[in-house]
Amino acid sequence: MQKKLRDQGMRGVYALGLGLQPTTTGPGGVACPLLANIYMNRFLKHWRRSGCGEAFRAHVVSYADDFVILSRGRAAEALTWTKVVMTKLGLTINEAKTSLRDARQERFTFLGYSFGPHYPYNSRARIWISASPSKTSVQRLKTNVRELLVPSNTDPWPEVCDDLNRTLRGWSSYFNLGSPVAAFRSVDHYVRERVRGFLARRHKVAGRGNRRFTYDEIHRNRGVLCLERLPRPAPLWALR
Repeated sequence: MQKKLRDQGMRGVYALGLGLQPTTTGPGGVACPLLANIYMNRFLKHWRRSGCGEAFRAHVVSYADDFVILSRGRAAEALTWTKVVMTKLGLTINEAKTSLRDARQERFTFLGYSFGPHYPYNSRARIWISASPSKTSVQRLKTNVRELLVPSNTDPWPEVCDDLNRTLRGWSSYFNLGSPVAAFRSVDHYVRERVRGFLARRHKVAGRGNRRFTYDEIHRNRGVLCLERLPRPAPLWALR
């Protein structure tokens, strides 16, 4: 996705994010991922055969029943065409998940990532187009960490640490592309605060435990992963 945005040049590129909902469903009322893939496959075949990529100056990126259309200035026409085709397939566009964004100025969310302009801490540096974990994805991880480090968790610390690190490693592996540094820094700070409070309660340390459970104590001696220190993959431009 990030590479397609850059290949488009970001001049007049609009991101059209859409979701599908079946007009009719089988038992349970929810279309299964396999059914969604079948419908999307039919849609993409018709898209290619109709020459819509050239007509709308667009690319389609899809996963199950979620997809994004990246178009140079013709996203509204692409949306109209898509609604007509989906209706013929027995589907309707989920309006709650559909939005039209100017990708040069606004972010859009897809598969947990936030795509679009990113702003540097240094005001003199240039804005760049990239991807990072969305606010919802970060908040969901923090919720998982909070639920793990509750006072009622009496498991031995090695087991607690293993569960915590497994959660952090899995999340960071998925969100290790683009520009995740700010999100990783926010998560690291949150994890340290939660771990510090958890250990302070367990060891009956007065106060918040800042002096006893320092950065080195938490990450080096206690073995908690620090996302900012994990190895990063090569940037996309270096892989060309």
